[in-house]
Amino acid sequence: MRYLLMISADETEVEEVVSEEGMKAFAVWMDDLVERGVIRAHEGLRPSRTATTVRVRDDEVLLTDGPYIEAKEQIGGFALIEVDNLDEAIEIAAGHPACAVGQVEIRPVLER
Repeated sequence: MRYLLMISADETEVEEVVSEEGMKAFAVWMDDLVERGVIRAHEGLRPSRTATTVRVRDDEVLLTDGPYIEAKEQIGGFALIEVDNLDEAIEIAAGHPACAVGQVEIRPVLER
């Protein structure tokens, strides 16, 4: 089953994750996923202040600079994994270094 891992944290507190030590921990995490053959995609995102949010109301396109929802934690990246079950997805998500300062939301991907 495929799962999307949405990695989020308070953008003002992510220095730990992007430090040299944090990047080494991330490399270990990623190498493990590659070795297991479960990673399908992984991308980091630019800060939420660079986002453009699009909504359509009464046929009018409304644009908002930055995230639509003002929240402390913002999505900073995502990973797409393919594993046997939710327990394995949880184990992988819990190993992501960003969990030390943020969270990883796991969502099953709709299968067609």
